[in-house]
Amino acid sequence: MRGDTYIDYPFEEVMFRWCHVEKKAYRKFYCERESGPIPHDNNLYNEALRSGDEITREAYIAGKPGSPERRNS
Repeated sequence: MRGDTYIDYPFEEVMFRWCHVEKKAYRKFYCERESGPIPHDNNLYNEALRSGDEITREAYIAGKPGSPERRNS
């Protein structure tokens, strides 16, 4: 059975998880919790698929700190 796929897109400080079982995508901005499902045609999700990096489940769960500029906005 294939597991979930995890993508990191540092340019926008966001990560995505594709749930293989549910066939849904989830978004997680750096320093935030995972959001509910997002549409497959979400622009940011599709940019991440083209230009992001595949990461491990562990890296996704651990998350990443966001930039100070983004945290203060």
